Amino acid sequence: MSEAAGATAPRAAAFFDLDRTLMAGSSGIFFARAAYEAGMITRGRLLGDLWQNLRFRLRGSTDDWADEVRRRVGQMLAGVAVRDLQRMSPRVLAGVLPRLYPQMLERAYRHQDAGRPVYIVTAASQEMADLMAHVLVFDGGVGSRLEVCDGRYTGRAAGPFNYREGKVLSLRELAEREGIDLAASYAYSDSESDLPMLRAVGHPVVVNPDADLRRIAAAEGWEIL
Repeated sequence: MSEAAGATAPRAAAFFDLDRTLMAGSSGIFFARAAYEAGMITRGRLLGDLWQNLRFRLRGSTDDWADEVRRRVGQMLAGVAVRDLQRMSPRVLAGVLPRLYPQMLERAYRHQDAGRPVYIVTAASQEMADLMAHVLVFDGGVGSRLEVCDGRYTGRAAGPFNYREGKVLSLRELAEREGIDLAASYAYSDSESDLPMLRAVGHPVVVNPDADLRRIAAAEGWEIL
């Protein structure tokens, strides 16, 4: 057998952002509602999150917004049992699942059928990423990890925050572990904040892009959905 005949194609994957890419709006608001019902946050904080979600739907994310969300989630979960957070999953899913884009799920499943593993990559918690990946029958999820001690969250980070360059660090870690060639892979996102992730793969695709990302995608000749 010749060297060319024995060579194997690089193992590609497809990475999907969650908010405004796989689903309409932000998954965080449904987490906030479940947290309010569980007594973890006040009604005033919930109303603030509803307002921030409206801004996110209209204008997309910002660095300040993402930093604030990370800080507040860490504070809210400090001392909370992991099991208590897991028990909120049905309420979160009840809000998220009706807002999934069927066209994006179809795109993801086409990647799977072509032999490419599919992953959710989100700034939301690792638990949220794992849950969504399981329900959608994806191959895995990559989220922001929080430190756990004796079954409870400490409120401290246990890895990179999956936002901007943090997503790339997480992707590279996954690619090395799973033998994935990022240059042969696909990434989908709606936001300019995900430019590092989009540029880290060979096939970037933008979905419902914000104004900055739409301009960059048009200049780069990237696919726009």
